[in-house]
Amino acid sequence: MSTVPALYRHLVDDAAMFPPGELPLTEAVPAHRAHRAAPYAELVGAFVCTDEDLPRVAEAAGDEPLRVTVVITGGAGGIEPAVRWAERSPSLELVGVEVRLRDEGDLARNAMRVVRAAEDCIDDQTVYVETGLDGAWEQALGTVAEAGYAAKLRTGGLDAYLFPSADQVASFITRCLDVEVPFKCTAGLHNALRHTSADTGFEHHGFLNVLLATRASLDGASLGEVAAVLASRDGTALASQARALSELQVEGTRRWFHSFGSCSISEPLDDLIALNLMEEL
Repeated sequence: MSTVPALYRHLVDDAAMFPPGELPLTEAVPAHRAHRAAPYAELVGAFVCTDEDLPRVAEAAGDEPLRVTVVITGGAGGIEPAVRWAERSPSLELVGVEVRLRDEGDLARNAMRVVRAAEDCIDDQTVYVETGLDGAWEQALGTVAEAGYAAKLRTGGLDAYLFPSADQVASFITRCLDVEVPFKCTAGLHNALRHTSADTGFEHHGFLNVLLATRASLDGASLGEVAAVLASRDGTALASQARALSELQVEGTRRWFHSFGSCSISEPLDDLIALNLMEEL
């Protein structure tokens, strides 16, 4: 019997090396191993690193294969070298590739370049394409859908402009579901609930909000209703909604919202415990 409820299993990808945490690689890999051996291990997803860090991550991983998702830093042309390198390493198990569309002036063509590059080397790994929310992102998402790949949404960062509004996130979720594209999120989503950061004043989305907004959209909610779920700060009400989901509803939600990258595992864990959505382990 798992100690982690199904709604949250493998929800948090370990992006400890990325801002704002920026844990040194020599500490990040052992810390990930510790998370994967802890009672809450099923909360934790893959270890996230860049293609530039792959050799050092493989060296730090040692004899036990490390499940990794690789962020491609060089656009479509960087996909195959990273995939081939990871596949040759006995220390790594490549489970996903993340690539950001770089040419905002022609997102659709850029998406096609990514798709063609991935088709040449991807087998069972999940490809997450970050389309952004500007320009012809919906057209690019259509290309991702046709290829059978997944999408990636940046929900925050080190500057206020990197945080999309509730309406924008609602549009992204709704569109992904319309074209049957699963997605993951990255950045700024460490906490369960929407909140204003005391340090920066940035408006952070909550991963529980995103889970329930996905469920609401699947259940036929309007765009405005999905945005309202994303904007809610009522932890008691949101936690109650999460606990009330049926097994089939949970399964359907996680089929589409795969995971989110976080430089902290403890923050999501602590929030779930505080909301009585997980037992203290």
